[in-house]
Formats: sequence, C-alpha cells, structure tokens
Amino acid sequence: MITLGALMGFLLLSGGAYVSVPMSAHLQEAVSVPSYIVTLTAYNAVPEQTDADPFTTASGAYSNPEVVAARSGNLADELPFGTIIELDGSNLTSDGTCGYSVVAHRIGYRVIADTMNARFTDRIDVLFDTTASYSTTDKGMKNAAEILGICKGISVRVVGHVAQNHIPKTQLELARLVKGGTSALALK
Repeated sequence: MITLGALMGFLLLSGGAYVSVPMSAHLQEAVSVPSYIVTLTAYNAVPEQTDADPFTTASGAYSNPEVVAARSGNLADELPFGTIIELDGSNLTSDGTCGYSVVAHRIGYRVIADTMNARFTDRIDVLFDTTASYSTTDKGMKNAAEILGICKGISVRVVGHVAQNHIPKTQLELARLVKGGTSALALK
C-alpha cells in the first residue's frame, strides 16, 4: 500500500514529473533517501570560529554563507563533501536554546563542504553571513548564528550530490539544481 508520505517524497525527488516506472520502483526510491537526526548549530567564516583561512572550507571550496554547511567527523561516510542536504526543524519544540523558526528562511538547502571540530558528533553546522543580524528585545542585535543557537532533533535529508567545483553560489541556484533534476545532480 502506498503511503501519502512515500508518494509525496517521490514527487518531490522527481520534480513532480510523471515517469513510467513500476509502482514498486516509486516506493523504493522514496524510501531509500537517507535521513538523519542531528543537532544543528551555525558558524561564521571568521578565524575565531574556523581556522587561519576562514574563506576556504575543509573541502577546498569557498566559504559561501548562502550554501555551505559543515558536518561532524563521525558523519563523514554518510555525508561526504558535495552532499546536498535539506534541514527540517518543523517538529521542534522551543526550549529556549533553539531559534530555528527565526532563521529557517536563511537555511534552505545546504552543501556539505566543511568539517567541524573533532569534539562534536552527530552535528551539522550551517554557515551564516556575518552581516545576517536580527534585533532582539533583550540584547540589541544578534548574528543569525547566535539566534539559531543549539537545535537538537533536526531532521537532515540527503537530496543529492554535487561536485565540489560545481557548488552553486546562491540558494536560488541550489534550489533549481535540486528541484530541476539536472544531470549535474546525482540523487541518491
């Protein structure tokens, strides 16, 4: 029996286009998309939060705050460099340490292009622009990374893979790549 979630997952992955494939293949593709539950944090491309060269990621890609994310070392096999992910925090309950709902519109799709400090496990760190700030009632302006804080229980879904030398420069380009199903995107 086809579940609504499986059907929606397939349509999302296929871009909504009708493909003449046996029904069992539709279900298999929708079910085989890897997903993980992680802690989500954020960082800025500054020496205090990276290394002496904050504009180059561990993969060698440019530290683009619109599309780059880092993963903890224990997720290297599951999320190698170039993996395109979608982060979902819609089921989070506010515990005072997670500002996901405030910055969710800045997250979008992300490409794994960086690695976190070895002390972290089961974690994704999204890169934010240092100028992405929000007004708060208690302490004036805060950077988006500070607002996000530490969000536990975020769902990460793998939506594709892109070569490190072809990482899109904007969220719009990355979304088109994911939703357009171009040959440059290798869905898993």
